[in-house]
Amino acid sequence: SIATFLICHFAFNISIQKSLMNSIAVLVISCPCAMGLATPTAVMVGIGRAARNGILIKGGSSLEEFAKVKSIVFDKTGTLTTGNFKIKNIQLFNEISNEEIESVLYFLEQRSSHPIAKSILSELKNKNHLPISFSEIKEIKGLGMEGKCNDGSYYKVGSYRIASEITTDYSHTLYILKNNILVGFVDMEDEIKTHAKETISFLKFQNITSIMLSGDTKKRCEEIAVQLGISEIHSGQLPDQKLNLIDSFSKKGHVAMVGDGINDAPALAKASVGISIGNATQVAIHSSQIVLLKEKDLAQLQMAFLISKHTLKTIKQNLFWAFFYNVVAIPIAAAGFLSPMIGALSMAFSDVIVIGNSIRLRTKKLN
Repeated sequence: SIATFLICHFAFNISIQKSLMNSIAVLVISCPCAMGLATPTAVMVGIGRAARNGILIKGGSSLEEFAKVKSIVFDKTGTLTTGNFKIKNIQLFNEISNEEIESVLYFLEQRSSHPIAKSILSELKNKNHLPISFSEIKEIKGLGMEGKCNDGSYYKVGSYRIASEITTDYSHTLYILKNNILVGFVDMEDEIKTHAKETISFLKFQNITSIMLSGDTKKRCEEIAVQLGISEIHSGQLPDQKLNLIDSFSKKGHVAMVGDGINDAPALAKASVGISIGNATQVAIHSSQIVLLKEKDLAQLQMAFLISKHTLKTIKQNLFWAFFYNVVAIPIAAAGFLSPMIGALSMAFSDVIVIGNSIRLRTKKLN
């Protein structure tokens, strides 16, 4: 604006009044209202549309980050699958009774938040249990549960890792140890979530790599991966290993993590965008930036990505218009072809366009 006044008056001998009017017009035209509105209006509408679809997004930066992801890492149990397990088979050793095993499972898993534990409790709650009393019960992250009975017996229930020094058979869901002796296997089966396969296909179409990252056995992970079309699998992972893998993925580009358990919380916090399911543990929800409230349907992940993608696109459109308006209008105002009044009107018009383009996101068809 000052440069316009000096050039008009001293270089082109334009009167002080006309030079001053030109400089005021430039000042009005260059008001950055449209640029200031470009991002917050689009983000507000995007978050609102996500909320109407049952998707909670914590902050506008999460929308922008999610739109840029190159890979999405999925936990298996409770995320790609429903987490509603059914006991398929219990295999016993060393003269232990089925009633004792079921009672140990029932009382130990009451202290666990894992989806498998919840399913076991649901399966065994109506059965008659032995009066087993535990004086000490502790959950070992990524491994399972352990407890000490009042009679001195010591039990462990968990993944293959707790029995890796005793057996080489890693094909079972749970392993049960009594006084560090393997006494039983438990095989369980899970069902894949609604639209999980379609979601993986959708992400592939969007040039996003899907990765399975789970603490479950390799065999079970491969079974689910084949059904869903996931080619990259990392099975048998502890929480710290998950964290290290997310860190390595992050170095290659933006990465999102979808999980629901306590074991997933560090990885969710480490990822560019952490995404949790509505029925996830509180620590997982607090570690995430996006929460999908329909826990049984993964189609919400598609909607969350499309909303993020189009919100970022809208922000870019808004910024383009704001910059384009200034680039075109400032030289015209400096040349004296726009009065301050018309400049003020056109500046307000650019704000209306930016806001209108953002509001269009509410009903825009997403694809």
